[in-house]
Amino acid sequence: MNAITYATAQIVRVLPRTRITRAAGHLADYAWPDLLGKAVVHFYCRAYNVKLDECCKRDGYTSFDDFFTRELREGARTLPSDPRIVISPADGRIDSLGRVDGHRFEVKGRPYEVSELVGDSAEAKRYEGGSGCVVYLSPRDYHRVHSPVAGKIVAVRSMRGDYYPVNAIGIQHVPKLLVRNRRVAIVIDSQGFGLVTVVMVSAMVVGRITVTGIDARDVPIGCHTLKPPRAIARGEQIGIFHLGSTAVVFFEPGAKVRFLAGVGPIRFAEPLAIQDVQDAIQEATQNAIQEKKGAE
Repeated sequence: MNAITYATAQIVRVLPRTRITRAAGHLADYAWPDLLGKAVVHFYCRAYNVKLDECCKRDGYTSFDDFFTRELREGARTLPSDPRIVISPADGRIDSLGRVDGHRFEVKGRPYEVSELVGDSAEAKRYEGGSGCVVYLSPRDYHRVHSPVAGKIVAVRSMRGDYYPVNAIGIQHVPKLLVRNRRVAIVIDSQGFGLVTVVMVSAMVVGRITVTGIDARDVPIGCHTLKPPRAIARGEQIGIFHLGSTAVVFFEPGAKVRFLAGVGPIRFAEPLAIQDVQDAIQEATQNAIQEKKGAE
């Protein structure tokens, strides 16, 4: 164990993380003077190697939050033409991907209860034997989250939690980090993939999360059923991190997705996985036969 990272983790444990996060959020909303804004954006882009070529604007940001949640210009990313392809919901780095083993999903060698991540035990059962992946968004990344598939947002669950940093130090030294932090689960009833849930996990200095279909500055705590459900296209925006963090995506076993990407960098709209149609059809046929036999 690295002594420096261990010491850093112990310092983080005793910090007033919630107060720091709220203060950072207020500071990010501060309407800065134009010259100050240009200086901050210039320094940040140099420090984190941020490219603004794909964004709607290169300058004129009214606050740090306005800059941090910058939009991509229309046509900046091209979606795959094949409807079987699941796209990455965000820019970032894939930290973990693989099968859901029973009711657990492993992240960096640590098992997590799917029910704690998605916030609902009944829904978690639907992902048993399915697949999942984790996309970590660094300070240099574009911080809007998009739907990996087409469908309808049927529910949004906003869960209370802490604000530990979701980085190598936090993952290594904070037990069950992803379910200790505040998180918002966006449930999508998809076209052809069954239920898909995207969990947005907060981190230290992540002031708030906004979600498509919830008209609020920050998603209120609790379960919100969208009536009627909100239709969403593949690649359409579903949420925004107002300062950083992580997205976890779950697929049902019946979706029959095979990952095309591996651990490492990925960008929103790039292929993440593909549905094996033959396997899906075969399983659906077998299920129909079993149901018919049961009825007889």
